[in-house]
Amino acid sequence: MGTVIVFGMRLYRSARNLGWVVRIGVAAAVVLSAPLPASANSKYAGIVVDAKTGKTLYASSADARRYPASLTKMMTLYIVFEELEAGRLSLNSELKVSKYASGRPPSKLGLKPGSTIKVKDAILALVTKSANDVASTVAENIGGSEAKFAARMTRTAHQLGMKRTVFRNPHGLPDSSQYTTARDMATLGRALQERFPKYYGYFKTRVYTYHGRRYGNHNRLLGRVKGIDGIKTGYTRASGFNLVTSVRRDGRHIVAVVMGGKTGRSRNAQMVKLINEYLPRASKGPVTDQVIASVGRTPTFVAAKLGEVPKPARKPGQETQAPSNLLALAAPPTKAERETPLIVTGAIPVPPKVVRERMTNAFEAAGLPPVPPAAPERPEQTTVTVATSDTKDQEPGWQVQIAATETESDAVEMLKRATAAAGLHRRVPYTEPVEANGQTLYRARFVGFETKTAALSACKTLKRAKFACYAIYQ
Repeated sequence: MGTVIVFGMRLYRSARNLGWVVRIGVAAAVVLSAPLPASANSKYAGIVVDAKTGKTLYASSADARRYPASLTKMMTLYIVFEELEAGRLSLNSELKVSKYASGRPPSKLGLKPGSTIKVKDAILALVTKSANDVASTVAENIGGSEAKFAARMTRTAHQLGMKRTVFRNPHGLPDSSQYTTARDMATLGRALQERFPKYYGYFKTRVYTYHGRRYGNHNRLLGRVKGIDGIKTGYTRASGFNLVTSVRRDGRHIVAVVMGGKTGRSRNAQMVKLINEYLPRASKGPVTDQVIASVGRTPTFVAAKLGEVPKPARKPGQETQAPSNLLALAAPPTKAERETPLIVTGAIPVPPKVVRERMTNAFEAAGLPPVPPAAPERPEQTTVTVATSDTKDQEPGWQVQIAATETESDAVEMLKRATAAAGLHRRVPYTEPVEANGQTLYRARFVGFETKTAALSACKTLKRAKFACYAIYQ
């Protein structure tokens, strides 16, 4: 009987201990499945942002300073895309390699001093191989030096709202004064997609071949996690393992950042956990927030004083044909006119009515025949600019988008109706095709606004006319 009791006690204790093991195992499983807390790794920082609404779905040390490592190349590519968009570079432009650039430490392509590399190859090398010699080559050809290029990188970052970021080089090699945050990197990841949908697709390149050698993308999650379409990895000993990822799935879109991972594998595992937990919480609705709409870049307009005619822009080597300076005959501006600031984009810096009145006064003072009466105005006709592959890219500036339609004709018709309903006859209606989730859509926009205030004002007018809209700098 005593033996039975002893055996029973042992069995009870074993069962009780087993219960604790089970409980500990369950707790461990919960910890492992949850996003890594910041306290577990002093270098760790992470964030998940709903790319449609701008809402932060998860954040851990998201505003703490971190070293970007090769995430830096996201901004290097942003500036390359700006140069392509502006027409100062083409994909076939040749970039010359200096001795300094060729001597950058790995990861690199092994470019030789005096050789050249095409812009398209440079883009692909930065996306996949994360080549430091290519990053330096890009910087020297665009900025003249790494330092000048890095200064532009920082200015651009601050214009995008990345206030806690400073760049010192184009590749991310160690520099204690080069830093960023997880939140700023998420902002840059979103901006690349919004501003450059034409070029963003390069970030999902999985394999790149250059001079007979194949280079695989360092982002091992590409092709392994459904919906991932980029963006960039990074690593230095000081930074740890970094990753910015964009995911589109089931009508949702997030940009997630993991910084300071102890290994590439643990970083990737943390990213997958963040995606699985927070993507289902993202919005399936329309885009209501965009990074580019907050850019503080100086608009491309000419400010002129009353009584002056601004000189037209000209390309190097092109002769300038100055417009007739009609205002040279004009009377001095009135006090009200002097106190009214004026911004113009064309050759005549005052409204036609004012020009006519001044010309009439000047002609009378000079004893010349009066100015013939103006012909009656014709009804405004709406002409929609339809972009094709041959159409010159729009100059960067403020735009107002009212829709993205499935057909070009729908976009044109909507723009005509909006123009008539909101009285925007002096604005430029514009449509162009864009690729979104494998589907071609046609943007319906008004372009050419000189300032953010002008774009927002037009948007208010459109909303009063029952048209949805938002202002964007593009």
